[in-house]
Amino acid sequence: MAAPAAYKDRQFLAVIGDEDSVTGLLLAGVGHVENGEQNFLVVDAQTETSKIEKAFDEFTERKDIGILLINQHVAEKIRYRIDAFTAAFPAVLEIPSKDHPYDPEKDTVLRRVKRLFGE
Repeated sequence: MAAPAAYKDRQFLAVIGDEDSVTGLLLAGVGHVENGEQNFLVVDAQTETSKIEKAFDEFTERKDIGILLINQHVAEKIRYRIDAFTAAFPAVLEIPSKDHPYDPEKDTVLRRVKRLFGE
């Protein structure tokens, strides 16, 4: 019997970002809370890096999350963790925020693609 696909039970998105980004995605229906476990983290200027790291680790270890969206300016705070994460699931995608424009030079996924193509 074949092993079940790695993505079979991954039905949720997770979000780590500023209040505006998380609120917008929650209004779009991304939010999920079960047994006190959330699939989102709102980050502000007072949020400690250790809390962001802990949320990143929890979301990437969960077997029900298929995509982790993270604001790029928040990802910069834990860049070494994101660069070290190489699993296919969940896919970690960096997104812009209202106050911080997207910089493709900082995006881990795009840097990996450039290396594959020898750029």
